[in-house]
Amino acid sequence: MDMTPMVDVTFLLLIFFMITAAFALQKAIAVPPVKDDDSAPTQSIDELEEDSIIVRLDGDNVYWVMCPAWTEEVKAPSRQDMRNLVRAARKGQMPDGAAGSSGGYRKMLVQASGDATHEFVVSALDAGSGAGVEEIRLMSVEDEY
Repeated sequence: MDMTPMVDVTFLLLIFFMITAAFALQKAIAVPPVKDDDSAPTQSIDELEEDSIIVRLDGDNVYWVMCPAWTEEVKAPSRQDMRNLVRAARKGQMPDGAAGSSGGYRKMLVQASGDATHEFVVSALDAGSGAGVEEIRLMSVEDEY
């Protein structure tokens, strides 16, 4: 009995499944490990907000951006609008693009609702990183708005 055709079919099936298999590339957010010997810094929310760009993400996945130089929180209907607002706050500009009184902000605080989608939270973190924000903090909040 000749085994050649069976080996050929086996190799063809192996090649077929290798090519058609969907390989998912895993992306991860690098989180520094917790040091057991250090005590956690205690800061109130007001202290965190006083010199930071604040990106709030509510339970409906709507972005709200605020910085101390602005008079009110600005709604960002899309991710691109949120990125533009974060970039403006980082440069010290007003939401409409006019020059502001400050030199810009280096810190950002992302306040995400527990009902917000992870994808939108990561987009907010990426917007801060892309705008050149040096220190980004993430805080989970209850939806009270």
